[in-house]
Amino acid sequence: MGVVNVTPDSFSDGGRYFSEDAAAAHACRLIDEGADIIDIGGESTRPGALEVDLEEERRRVLPLIARLSGCGVPVSVDTRKPGLMREAIAAGASMINDIDALHSHEALAAVVGQDVAVCLMHKRGSPADMQNDPRYGDVVGEISSFIEARVQAVIAAGIARNRIVVDPGFGFGKTLEHNVVLLKRLREIAPAGIAILAGISRKSMLGQITGKPAGERIFSSVAAALIAVQNGAHIVRVHDVAETRDVLAVWSAVNSVV
Repeated sequence: MGVVNVTPDSFSDGGRYFSEDAAAAHACRLIDEGADIIDIGGESTRPGALEVDLEEERRRVLPLIARLSGCGVPVSVDTRKPGLMREAIAAGASMINDIDALHSHEALAAVVGQDVAVCLMHKRGSPADMQNDPRYGDVVGEISSFIEARVQAVIAAGIARNRIVVDPGFGFGKTLEHNVVLLKRLREIAPAGIAILAGISRKSMLGQITGKPAGERIFSSVAAALIAVQNGAHIVRVHDVAETRDVLAVWSAVNSVV
């Protein structure tokens, strides 16, 4: 999954692809590099970020979905706003990637009955305050229980099990220790038969480990993606598609030898 942030303030590439033309060109480049899915975000959810209003997020995202409608790969939209979910689906989005895990009735109603996949993410708190001293008694157990409950809720609402993806939410209300434990025990967070998405690319946990700023975390991001796949991830959400593709190709070739 290749990341396209149409924002002025995302932690890694804020402002670089803020114009529609720049974002569309970047998405096409990621597809050429081997992205299977493009994930468009019009609101930064980095720690400390403030919410963007619906009209502004709509202005950032909807024209880009239309531009990419014939790009040959599914388009995912990273949003927590039910109104934008409906409009994104109508514009051609194939997945809704919600950091609130479709927790509101309005969000569930926006996707039920639609021909889309959904990604349900765990987070604690809001982007504005989620990194203010997050604590867990058992981080894997608590996140697994949350995800199980959300999966059952969306199935009960009418979303097919094979359309559900779950994401433990690396960096969303977690310390470095929490993130590392989750990465090591990633396959434990999802119910049987549910796909796991891991979004670690360029995140601050990698900066804490390596001491490198966001723009210098390509190697650590690729390493984290490989570890995520080894530990059960079905989708990795990345900024550096070509580099990640190459590493996973080598791993896959070695792993396929009997």
